[in-house]
Amino acid sequence: MRGKRAVVLGGAGFVGSHLCERLLDDGAESVLAVDNLITGNEANVRTLKPRAGFQFVKQDITEGLEVDGPVDFVLNLASPASPIDYANLPIETLRVGSIGTENALKLAEKKKAVFLMASTSEVYGDPLVHPQKEDYWGNVNPIGPRSVYDEAKRYSEAISAAYERSRGVNVRIVRIFNTYGPRMRLNDGRVVPAFVGQILRGEDFSVFGDGSQTRSFCYVKDLVDGLVRLILSDVRGPVNIGNPREMTIKQFAEAVRAAAGGGGKIVYHPLPKDDPKQRQPDITRARTLLGWEPKVALEDGLRDTIAYFREVAGRPSGA
Repeated sequence: MRGKRAVVLGGAGFVGSHLCERLLDDGAESVLAVDNLITGNEANVRTLKPRAGFQFVKQDITEGLEVDGPVDFVLNLASPASPIDYANLPIETLRVGSIGTENALKLAEKKKAVFLMASTSEVYGDPLVHPQKEDYWGNVNPIGPRSVYDEAKRYSEAISAAYERSRGVNVRIVRIFNTYGPRMRLNDGRVVPAFVGQILRGEDFSVFGDGSQTRSFCYVKDLVDGLVRLILSDVRGPVNIGNPREMTIKQFAEAVRAAAGGGGKIVYHPLPKDDPKQRQPDITRARTLLGWEPKVALEDGLRDTIAYFREVAGRPSGA
């Protein structure tokens, strides 16, 4: 990355802020983080602001996107990403996946930059193929409660591929599986902060369905390493980045309990509509083409994540 200039859209978000940090650590000359803070948090980049070459701009990319000077990489991570967020922000989620993604592609085209589209395992929907490989087209309900996110990401992949075919934009597409780590929001509705938040409040674990549905959890630093390897490669077509260690939600609750040293009993609730029953990435492409695989053990990642949430919970309001 030495001497390179990058624009990270959604740069104040959970993953985006870690990506900005990694690019600077790898010697990037300039990293511009763009975020409208609708779900991001400027506090996530507070420690980056004093660093040479870093800049933060509050901007909604659906309203246009202009950047001065040369750009080597445009990395599009801009989108609400948790079920609570895209349920509360359905139109915003669709707009950033469509209008926002096209504005980002236009910037990459203008600057002749590599374009990274951060897609999601949700494009596979409630999968009928297991584990999920990149050539699987998915099983998605286009009008269900999760569709605003699923279809926004499927559209963003489609328009990215169209810009690559018709306009020669140098596109990379990553399908991100469940990711966790410091800088997640405690109230974002995803299972990791939900369980940790319940531990901190002395509450029981809320498990939806019978807890037999599976997920595969990847620590954020492993994910970011995969993103960097992808943008520096010549790999075309979607690439799954995630941890193939599959576990049931009940097993995950017990892993969180062990990492935290305590926790309440499991209380079961009705399963939300269209909630995927299985989620496990086939990472053969990432292993063979990028030399990437996750390195952080779940137990270690959970300890770091729980420590972060405990620190945040102890801070004064607004700090």
